Amino acid sequence: MNFLTLIRIERKKIKHSKIFFILLAAAIILWIPSILNVHLNFEMQAEGISPEHNFFIQGFLGLSWFMFPASIIIGTVLISQTERADNAILKMLALPVHTAGLCLAKFATLLILAAAQVFIMTGMYYASAALCSAMHHYNFILPPLFAAKEAALLFLSAIPMAAFFWMLSVCIKSPLFSICIGLASIVPSVLVINTDAWFAYPMSYPFFLITSEYGRLAANLEPAQAELFPWIPAAVAITFICLLISCMRFGQAERRA
Repeated sequence: MNFLTLIRIERKKIKHSKIFFILLAAAIILWIPSILNVHLNFEMQAEGISPEHNFFIQGFLGLSWFMFPASIIIGTVLISQTERADNAILKMLALPVHTAGLCLAKFATLLILAAAQVFIMTGMYYASAALCSAMHHYNFILPPLFAAKEAALLFLSAIPMAAFFWMLSVCIKSPLFSICIGLASIVPSVLVINTDAWFAYPMSYPFFLITSEYGRLAANLEPAQAELFPWIPAAVAITFICLLISCMRFGQAERRA
């Protein structure tokens, strides 16, 4: 059984879950305040940023700080619980499948869910921007290339964070405890991005990236910019270590039971 087949199997397992409706509902809820307070974007021109760019960035700031990480945590629990229910994991481990391959296939499925949320969020941005443009007779719609670039960077920056959350779900059998630790780790990212060691905390990556983009677009703001070194080496190392631990620990508790 090859790796792509394993991913297809994992996708079928979550196909009938309500996770995509949860992601859609989260995106709708996230953009409602932006629509209701769209007039505030015109006031931000004093900071040197256009209303349309501010509208986009403010929405993605809310996503990158809490909603996106929280959705990834929910995804890890969903994927883990599909196997732990009725000891289904034991049946999977009995198949001629390498344990590490099965673990990585589940992680790849988690990344697919993360990509789906970013796609849904971008789609909701365009729907919201179109609505606000009609309401205020001002074009809030940015070029698709700009939005696609920001969405792609947001997704890529979240991979180390997803690897960390996946490691938690593998190592901690209690889903409630795993969720609590994951959610608790999100909150400090607001403080961590203001330190020189932000690159060592993967939960801060998406928020730091969008904040840096905000500073780039606003002429009168100067937040810290994302330097590729030591960020990229640290991100690669964190991702590798988290996935290595996940592959080593995957299925151990079920085998002992």
